[in-house]
Amino acid sequence: MLRKIRIALAAVFFVGITLLFVGIGHDWWGWMAKLQFLPSALTLNFAVIAGILLLTFVFGRIYCSVICPMGVFQDVVLWIRRAGGKWMQNAQTRRLKKLKESGATGKPKVKQYLKRFDYVKEHKWVRYPVLVLSIVSIFVSGQMLIALIAPYSAYGRIVRSIAGAASGSIVPALLVTGLVTLVVIFCCAWLWGREYCNTICPVGTTLSLVSRFSLFRPTIELDKCINCGRCGKGCKASCIDTKNHKIDYSRCVVCFDCLDNCTENALKYRFVGLKSAKIEAAPAAPASSGQKGDGGRRAFLATTVLAGTALAAKAQDHMQGGLAEVIDKQNPERGERLVPFGAGSVKSFYDHCTACQLCVSACPNGVLRPSTDFAHFMQPQMGYDKGYCRPECNACSQVCPAGAIRPVAPGEKQTIQIGIAHVNLEHCIAAKGQDSCGNCSYHCPSGAIRMVKSEVSQFQIPTVTENQCIGCGACENLCPSRPVSAITVRGIPVHHTNA
Repeated sequence: MLRKIRIALAAVFFVGITLLFVGIGHDWWGWMAKLQFLPSALTLNFAVIAGILLLTFVFGRIYCSVICPMGVFQDVVLWIRRAGGKWMQNAQTRRLKKLKESGATGKPKVKQYLKRFDYVKEHKWVRYPVLVLSIVSIFVSGQMLIALIAPYSAYGRIVRSIAGAASGSIVPALLVTGLVTLVVIFCCAWLWGREYCNTICPVGTTLSLVSRFSLFRPTIELDKCINCGRCGKGCKASCIDTKNHKIDYSRCVVCFDCLDNCTENALKYRFVGLKSAKIEAAPAAPASSGQKGDGGRRAFLATTVLAGTALAAKAQDHMQGGLAEVIDKQNPERGERLVPFGAGSVKSFYDHCTACQLCVSACPNGVLRPSTDFAHFMQPQMGYDKGYCRPECNACSQVCPAGAIRPVAPGEKQTIQIGIAHVNLEHCIAAKGQDSCGNCSYHCPSGAIRMVKSEVSQFQIPTVTENQCIGCGACENLCPSRPVSAITVRGIPVHHTNA
């Protein structure tokens, strides 16, 4: 029953968070993103942090098997592996039965399709250095490591790469890193179960420091145990030492699979209090003849998600009405990066961002997209070639779970300055001896752009009142100049708020 409840809750979280990354149901499922441990730690959401730690202290690492989407994804991979193994095993059984009925002689070769897990000691030499390195990288603004190995961000990258590939609109670097992450996590789960969670994942290692002293734990009742080894062979965390009747609670993810696998009801999930997880059990009874001995320790392949190579997208030519060629708009070189309204500053944004891609999926105007440069790899950046940041939209600030984008009310954006528009008359239509279009002035939501008479021609040219400009990019996006707009927005390091 406990396992069924855990699976039902995990399915709700997994589906909800997946839909979030696809861009569906932010109003319904947005609260699930706020419950993720690492984003909550970066935003100093002490209520969520304390809640998860308390949940772990009482029940064990149930966060890893219910709330974390990457943990549930690995369970899905293991379910596929078990289902495929059972299908192959049944097919083999049917084949052997037919051979027996046909009177075939000789002993047929029996293959084992259901790979079993064995107990393995924790890899401390990898586990804790990765945790320390992750913590240090946060303090020195080395967010690239967090973006690559953090479970929530890694899963978001996988979903966004698949969703973007399906829709035909995706940054090549995101597609590469997303698919590499998918392959690495899939293979790790298929071959070694929850080894990623218990060796590489900084969240899993952090929670393991608490879970080893959890109040409720799976325990082995020695008087009922027959030493069949089923619990250890079915443990995806490889944390049950069947030889010594011990469980490593720092790696147990409380999936309750062992309870269902035990035919003798010798495993119970119960209250044990503050007993140490390292208490030695009574000597085990001799192993049954059918039980395999300890085949040694399997070496763990310490792997991290490979950084995808940034690929350049080929520009495509579009024909309008079969007459005129329309050149795609390109993002200009900006002296300072543009970061969303609510970020506060460029440094604050990138110090807190975990590159989970949730704001990218929530942005309805295509302004946010993952960066491909090494310093901020996969962290979002703004561009106005496909749309502009509409003053009434606050979608990204509502879904960010890490505090990189603070909540902003729709009307509040008009008082925040994230950048300043600059005019390049060499690209402006008026400077080329043509009548000015006035698009930038007409569509500016803050009234910062005015058309004035040029001193060298009879046409009007745009000018920008800098203290009124908010940097939304409407002027840049709607400027007809190609490939680079005649008016572009340059980011400012620290955002200004005008009362």
